[in-house]
Amino acid sequence: MRLSAGDRLGPYQVLSPIGAGGMGEVYKARDTRLDRTVAVKVLPEHIATREDLRARFEREARAVASLNHPHICTLHDIGNQDGVVYMVMEYLEGETLAARINKGALPLDQALKLATQIADALDRAHRAGVTHRDVKPQNIMLTRDGVKVLDFGLAKSTSEPGPDDATLTAALTPQGTVMGTPQYMSPEQFEGKEADARSDIWAFGAVLYEMVTGRRAFQGKSYASLLGAILAADPAPMAMKPFTPAWLERPVRRCLAKDPEDRYYSMHDVVLDLRTPLVETTTTPTKTNRWPLALAAVMTVAAVAVSVIHFREIKEQPHLFKMTVLSPEKAQLNDQYSIPAVSPDGRRLAFVATTDGKEDLWVRDLDSLAARALPGTSGAQYPFWSPDSRAIAFSADDKLKRVDLAGGPALTLCDTGQVRGGTWSTKGIILWGRFGTGLFWVPAAGGSPTELTAPIKASGAGDHRFPWFLPDGRHYLYTDTAPDIQERGVYVADIESKDRKRLIAAVSNAVYSPPGYLLFLRDGTLMAQRFDADKLELADDAVPVADQVDSQATQAQNQFSISQNGVLTYTSGRSGAGATLNWFDRSGKVIGVLGAPNALSWGAISPDGKSVAVQRVDQGLREIWLHDLARSATSRFTFGPGSKSYPAWSRDGRFLSFFSLRDGIGRPYKRATSGTGQDEVLSVPLGEPPNPTVVEDWSPDGRYAVLRVVNPKTLRDIWVLSFNPEKPGGGTPIPYLLTEFDELYGRISPDGRWLAYTSNESKRNEIYVQSFPTPGGKLPVSTNGGERSVWSRDGKELYFVSPDGKMMAAEVKGGAKFEVGVAKPLFNVRLSRGMDPWFDVTKDGRFLIPVHVEQTFNASITVVVNWQAGLKK
Repeated sequence: MRLSAGDRLGPYQVLSPIGAGGMGEVYKARDTRLDRTVAVKVLPEHIATREDLRARFEREARAVASLNHPHICTLHDIGNQDGVVYMVMEYLEGETLAARINKGALPLDQALKLATQIADALDRAHRAGVTHRDVKPQNIMLTRDGVKVLDFGLAKSTSEPGPDDATLTAALTPQGTVMGTPQYMSPEQFEGKEADARSDIWAFGAVLYEMVTGRRAFQGKSYASLLGAILAADPAPMAMKPFTPAWLERPVRRCLAKDPEDRYYSMHDVVLDLRTPLVETTTTPTKTNRWPLALAAVMTVAAVAVSVIHFREIKEQPHLFKMTVLSPEKAQLNDQYSIPAVSPDGRRLAFVATTDGKEDLWVRDLDSLAARALPGTSGAQYPFWSPDSRAIAFSADDKLKRVDLAGGPALTLCDTGQVRGGTWSTKGIILWGRFGTGLFWVPAAGGSPTELTAPIKASGAGDHRFPWFLPDGRHYLYTDTAPDIQERGVYVADIESKDRKRLIAAVSNAVYSPPGYLLFLRDGTLMAQRFDADKLELADDAVPVADQVDSQATQAQNQFSISQNGVLTYTSGRSGAGATLNWFDRSGKVIGVLGAPNALSWGAISPDGKSVAVQRVDQGLREIWLHDLARSATSRFTFGPGSKSYPAWSRDGRFLSFFSLRDGIGRPYKRATSGTGQDEVLSVPLGEPPNPTVVEDWSPDGRYAVLRVVNPKTLRDIWVLSFNPEKPGGGTPIPYLLTEFDELYGRISPDGRWLAYTSNESKRNEIYVQSFPTPGGKLPVSTNGGERSVWSRDGKELYFVSPDGKMMAAEVKGGAKFEVGVAKPLFNVRLSRGMDPWFDVTKDGRFLIPVHVEQTFNASITVVVNWQAGLKK
């Protein structure tokens, strides 16, 4: 029966229809006796005309009306007028949970808060002997005061007898209705078995799953396939939704157990399990940690005695303790791509050390004199701890891994690329920085990585690195290395909204130390500044904490870490940085060294073999320098605003091109090697803003430049600039290779007919050759992987580095038809781990290769307990 405005059912005057609600139509109405707005539901005719069903409904409605709970919709009245059966309920303003989920998954904290209210309401009903039997998002209203569970139209009371479920189901089925809503019905309901409180627990688990993930726990294209999923399948892991904590999987899985005996015994137990983790993950322990006594024991007996007295008798005045941790015996501390990390509880230190050329992850208990290497951690970089201090995550072989201190093998979580720092939140999320891009996240249990942030396009060569979660597990710090000084610095961001705010301009990693300090490096000095982690605001001026802290300036990497209870660690005593330029002969013998160690990210030998252009760091900026090989003299080539990188010689040696960020845009420039004239900007592919573009090579006749263009959609592509000195910027670039894969390191053959380049179209880097300047006739050069390639000066060989670190040489035949032989290894080589792998070859066959210098000989780790006690008041 449908009603219209003005119709009356007893004392209730209909105002307007609200919509369908479970078993019947719902209307907004006015209670003329009490002058209040109510909701009236008219039950369907097939129930109203059945005396037995109507009698049962009235009995059970009275049971529901007896419920008194802030999160249960109040049932005011039931009535029967001219065969029309209706119920009168509390009128609610808001939206249904189903409507809210249609907009996307709820934020985790909101989902858990509302779920706890729902569970508490169902617990109250179950204690009164009432089973809902139709718990679903459509029957849950979100109001200003929280949730309201409504529509107990299928509710069953255990206190009074009535027709069995089979009778009621049979009465409803001919009308096309089932007892409950299929997606939220328990297996026993489908099987026609007695539905009790455990059926509500099942439905609650399905609702909670949907609230958190934004998708239904069980799905099917047909009723049969849905039934099969509910009876036999498990829902997909909740970790598919970003930032879902691992602990939440257990209570949801228990609610959705196929056998009712395996579910929670009561909704009260569910409430307890939902509330307890919230306290565990958001409360910071305040009890003073007593482990510093043991730590002081590694010093002297006298220091132990003094420390014990001060610690026990003067707790309100904590004293600062310091100790030095050296590398393990026969091992060297490696901090080039690793920051020693103190555990959150301040009891252990994780660091990377090298033994016999092998890098492993080591752990030392700070109340012990010995450290131990963790098996299965070869090649480890950038370790960071789980919030409970029981596991360590780290990078190795471009993968994210974790190892538990309790034992067991290291587990691979996902592929990462080149990691630059990581952090692990209390909500089961791991966040890391990746070289050249933004930040990525993955569930702590592993999975597919997802991009969280991306550098601003106009910033060109910058990236995001060294994230650090704040205590709420939602906000985090990170460093933006954008060349633009208006963009670079330390930021705080929200993992859910992705809003960000710059805190300091220093290009340094930063960490948070409770109860409220931000630590970062400035000009070699570790600084601390007050920081409100709730308001995300700095206060007062920064004050010095420690000097002579080691730094990797080109990586915005400074060697310090902090625990949650005031244990500070940092390294000092490094003897240099970067790589040396080594000359190798064809057998791999080192026959010379060019210049002092530096961060040598790119270089090239001049066409006449008399000079070498390299990208070096000078006072924090990347600049191009020239090495005069005849005179053994070095001079700076580039000046002016912005960092410069990627030098490339013209084939006649008259000018060098390079990449520079100016006015917030990364573009290629060229400059005469004579030093005269101004820098000339070169044309780049159209875009707004222009995509970062690098000149990788020039053709022998000077007519073409090979461009590497970074595009967010097509990754790294190869374009060709048909250079005309009479046109602004040289002309208009045209695409050469524009695919969904990376294509880079393009080098033109000495005869100008062929282009060698690197591509990952086979899911790993390989070397290919195509005709030039028009692509065609692609031929593979490498067969088992290959990085950047370089032609011999006579064009008869093509060199590249294999994944296992071998310099390879393939004989080639140019001319009108390109032919290539089988590549053969020449010698083992370890390229410097800089921005890009690079090497070059002279006319007489000497190889110039930057070789990473292990800077660990004098490095040590300083441990400071109660570091805040050393702050000047």
